[in-house]
Amino acid sequence: MSYTVEFAKMNGLGNKILVVDMRGRKDKVTPEAAIALNADPATQFDQIMAVYDPKADGTDAWIDILNCDGSKAQACGNGTRCVVQALAAETGKKTFTFQTVAGILNAVEHADGTISVDMGKPVFAWDRIPLAEEFYDTSRIELQIGPIDNPVLHSPSVMSMGNPHAVFWVDQDVMSYDLHRFGPLLENHPMFPEKANITLAQVTSPSSLTTRTWERGAGLTLACGSAACASGVSAARTGRTGRNVTITVASSPNRGSLTIEWRERDDHVIMTGPAEWEWSGTLDPSTGAWARETEAGAKAQ
Repeated sequence: MSYTVEFAKMNGLGNKILVVDMRGRKDKVTPEAAIALNADPATQFDQIMAVYDPKADGTDAWIDILNCDGSKAQACGNGTRCVVQALAAETGKKTFTFQTVAGILNAVEHADGTISVDMGKPVFAWDRIPLAEEFYDTSRIELQIGPIDNPVLHSPSVMSMGNPHAVFWVDQDVMSYDLHRFGPLLENHPMFPEKANITLAQVTSPSSLTTRTWERGAGLTLACGSAACASGVSAARTGRTGRNVTITVASSPNRGSLTIEWRERDDHVIMTGPAEWEWSGTLDPSTGAWARETEAGAKAQ
């Protein structure tokens, strides 16, 4: 069998990413292919970043994003950094402009190898996040899980970074909460008609947070870039930190950190962090069948 599309297995701070090169093609990476790739331990991922020829003048590529359950995602900051690293290695360019369903993303690779992505402006209006009920102040909404008189989680800050986010503030270690149990309930809560990314955030200093995320369509993830942005913005918005924070992802503490700047002059959110290439291969975008780059025909075991 011929696997005609090149891809790279990468990660952004532990966020498992497949960057799939669909340039020059008109077909798509199918949901069935995504599900098959995720079912294989070797290619298991959080998001597929499918890179297509640009649709708009002045952009370098159109990026289609798929979750591991085959659903579409609007934004993936960690995956965008992986795309930048892959294209920078190929072309020698350092600055890129991408188009996604969430809008235009500008990114730059720095001399130290870190990558900054302009994630755009956060959205706070309840009907644009969206929420099922009207809230004038979305920095704290009425939502809780657990007993009414002693909830386990409550009063999240909600917003959109191109995708819906709910950030629950906790005082204890974020790893001490059973997010594997609470995550699916909150992701699919009636308050979120398009579901939501669920993050636990602990303030560790006036300029730092520790977070853990249940990602919409992907489940418990080692890292989520847009959730880090939502956490940083929400921390500043609620007066817990300033507009520049360092975020440590508790489930991936040894892979570095993210810096989030909620820029005052234009309200854009700038996320800076690492990306890491692991290995490359080729795949069939319709079925998900794949082979490693060094192999002639048989799939790696």
